[in-house]
Amino acid sequence: MATRTYEKYIKFAIYLVVLVLLNIAGLTLFFRWDLTANRIYSLSETSQRVVATLKEPLTIKVFFTKNLPAPHNNTERYLHDLLEEYALHANRNFNYRFYDVSPQEGDVGLQASENQQQATDYGINPVQIQAIEEDEVKFKRAYMGLALIHGDVVEKIPTITSIDGLEYKLTTAIQKLNNKTSAFLNLKEKIQVTLFLSSSLKGVAPYMGLDELPTFAQGLEAIVARLNTKTYDKLAYRHVDPSKDPDGETLAGQYSIMKLNWPAIPEANIAEGKGVIGLVMRYGEKTVTMPLINVLRIPIIGTQYQMVSIDEMENLLNDNLEALVDINENLGYLVSNGTLALDQAPGQRNAATLRSFSTLVADSYSLKRIDLKEGFTQEGLQSLVIARPTEPFSDYELYQIDQALMHGTNLALLLDAFVERAPSPQRAMLPPGPTFQPIDTGLEKLLATYGVKITPSMVLDENCYKQRLPQEMGGGERPIYFAPLIKSAHINQDLPFMKDIRGLIALKMSPVEIDPERIDQNGLKAIRLFSSSEQSWEMKDRITLDPMMIGSPPPAEDLTAYPLAYVIEGEFPSHFAGQPIPEKPADPAPAAEGVEETDIDAAKPASKDLSGFASSSNRRDKGVPAKILLVGSAELIQDSVLEADGRTPNSMFMMNVIDYLNNRVDVAVMRSKEQRFNPLEDPSPATRTMTKAFNMIGLPILVVLFGLGVWLRRLARKKRIQAMFQES
Repeated sequence: MATRTYEKYIKFAIYLVVLVLLNIAGLTLFFRWDLTANRIYSLSETSQRVVATLKEPLTIKVFFTKNLPAPHNNTERYLHDLLEEYALHANRNFNYRFYDVSPQEGDVGLQASENQQQATDYGINPVQIQAIEEDEVKFKRAYMGLALIHGDVVEKIPTITSIDGLEYKLTTAIQKLNNKTSAFLNLKEKIQVTLFLSSSLKGVAPYMGLDELPTFAQGLEAIVARLNTKTYDKLAYRHVDPSKDPDGETLAGQYSIMKLNWPAIPEANIAEGKGVIGLVMRYGEKTVTMPLINVLRIPIIGTQYQMVSIDEMENLLNDNLEALVDINENLGYLVSNGTLALDQAPGQRNAATLRSFSTLVADSYSLKRIDLKEGFTQEGLQSLVIARPTEPFSDYELYQIDQALMHGTNLALLLDAFVERAPSPQRAMLPPGPTFQPIDTGLEKLLATYGVKITPSMVLDENCYKQRLPQEMGGGERPIYFAPLIKSAHINQDLPFMKDIRGLIALKMSPVEIDPERIDQNGLKAIRLFSSSEQSWEMKDRITLDPMMIGSPPPAEDLTAYPLAYVIEGEFPSHFAGQPIPEKPADPAPAAEGVEETDIDAAKPASKDLSGFASSSNRRDKGVPAKILLVGSAELIQDSVLEADGRTPNSMFMMNVIDYLNNRVDVAVMRSKEQRFNPLEDPSPATRTMTKAFNMIGLPILVVLFGLGVWLRRLARKKRIQAMFQES
C-alpha cells in the first residue's frame, strides 16, 4: 500500500515538472496559428520585408490607455500582437515600447503625466470614448495612438480606434520613413547614369537654338557628383561620345536614343554630319531613357528644337532615381482636355470632386499633374490616370499618350460615353433635367487600334442600389437601375489583387467591348475585372437618370451580363505606326492693340532654316510590355463612391488596381486582406424553395419522427424491464 502511494507522488512530481517546462517553453517559443480565411492575423510578406531591411534604428512609441472598455481593449491587444510579429521578423534596428498614459495607477501617476506630455509633443492627443460603468454611460478621455521615429523624421498615427487596415497603415508609414537612406544603402550595385552626347553636335548647336549643349556634359557631371553625396555614392556616371567611340552609336541604338542629322552649312564651315543625344539610367533590369531634346513641328513656323535646361536636371534625376528604387513613386494624372478636376474651383459647389481619391493616393504616391498641351515626358512615370476627358485630343496629344504606352507607361482610363449638360433656359417647353450627349474625344481611335472600346450606352441592372422613399411618397424602396451592385459572383477573383474584393457599387457605367480578333492579332491579353449581373440591359439613344422615366426591366430573354471593366496586357502596337509624327498645333498669339500683324512679323528676327535637319526620336511602333485599365465610367473615383479612409470595397478596389498598374501587387494584397465586407451569396430560386419547404414541412416532420423515436425507445425499455421480472 505504501509503495502505491509513493508511486502516485512520483507521477505527480513528474507531471508538475513537465507542466512547468511546457510553460517555460511557451514563454520563449512564440507561435500563432491563424485560422482566418484571409490570414488577417498573420504578417504579410511585404511587412516582413520592410522591417527586415531596416538599415537605421526605427523606434515605435505606443501611447495607449490601459483597461479600456470593449472594443478598444481588443484593439490594444491586437496592436501588442502585431508589433510582436513585426519584432519577430525584423532585424536589430526595430524597437517598440508601450508607454503608460493612465494617471489612475497610484505611484506611477507622475510618470504617466510625463508620458502624456510626450504623446502631446508627438501630436497624439486624447480622444473621448464611451464607457459603461456601474450601469451608467460615462465618457472618458483615452490615448490611442503611436509615433514612429526614424532619425530626425517622425511619422504618427494619432488615433487607432479599429484594427481594420492597421497593418497596412503601419507598413506604409514605415516605408515612408525607410525611404532613400535605407533604399540606397540596400543597393547591391551602383545606378548607372550614362549620357550619350556626340561632340559633333557642339558646332551645329547654335543653329538649332541649343545654347546649353556645349557645356551640358560638364554641368550634368557636377549634378551627379552632388547627388552622390546624398545617395551614399551609389551613382556611377559616364559620358559616351559616339563621335569618338565606335561602339557608342550601337549602344545608343539599343536604348532608342535620339539621332540627329544635318546638312552642310558652308558659311559656318560646318560639314554634313550626325549625332546622338539622350540620357539613360539603369539599375538591374530597370532602365529609364530620358530624351534631352524635344522636337516640335509647328505649322507655318516649322521645326523647332528645345533642350532640357541643366537647371531642371537635378529634379529629373531625383524623380527617376525614386522610380528606379521604388521610393515615392509618381502617379500621373491628366489635367488637360476637360478631365475631372483634382481641385474644386471656387464657385463650383456641385462639381464632381476627387478629394477622397487624392487623399487615398497621397498615402503611397506623389500625384503628378500632366498637361498634354504643354507636353510631357513619360520617363519615370509608371502609370497615367485619364478620367472623363470631355475635350477632343489633337493628333499630337494622342501621339504623346500612344508613345507613353509604347515606352511602358500603364494607362488607367476611366471614360464616360456621355457628357452631362445642364438644361438650357431656351428649352423651357421640354421636360426639366440634364441632357446626355455622346463624347468623341479621339481616344476611341487609339482604343480601336488596341482592340477595345466603350459602347455608347448605359448599363441598367435589377441588382442595384435601392433608394428608401419617405412616407409622404408612399414609403418603401425604389430601385436605382443605373447604380448596379456588383456581387462576388461577377468579380474576377482569380487575380491576387481582386481575390478579397467581394462587392462593389457601380454608377452610370457603360459596357466595355473587346474585339477578340484584334486582341489576338496584337498578341494581347484581355482580363475582365467585373461585370453586371445577368439581369441587366442597356439604355441607349435617349439617356435619362430620372427613375420615373426609366421604366421596368425588359423581358428575361433580353437580359444579359455586361463587362464593365477590363485590363489589357501585352506589347501594344502604335496607332501611329508607319505615319509621320503629328505636328504640335500652333498657339495663336493675339496681336498687341494698335500693332498690325505685318508689323509683328517684320519685327521678328530672321529664323534659322532647319529644313535640312532631320531627327529620329525615340518613338516606338511596337511597345514594351504595358497595361491598360479601361472602366466604363469615371464615377468610380469620385467622392460619391470613394471614401478617404480606404476601408470600403470601392476604395480598396481603386487603390489595388493602381498598385497593380505600378507593379505593387504585394501591397494591394496586404491592403485588402482585412476587407470585412463579406456578403452571403444569393441562393438560387430552387434553393430558396427547398429551404422554405423544409422550414414549413420538414421541421415538423423531423419533430414528429424524433418524438416517435423517443416513444419507441421508452416502449422497448419498458418491455425489457417486464421481461427481466418475468424471468425472475
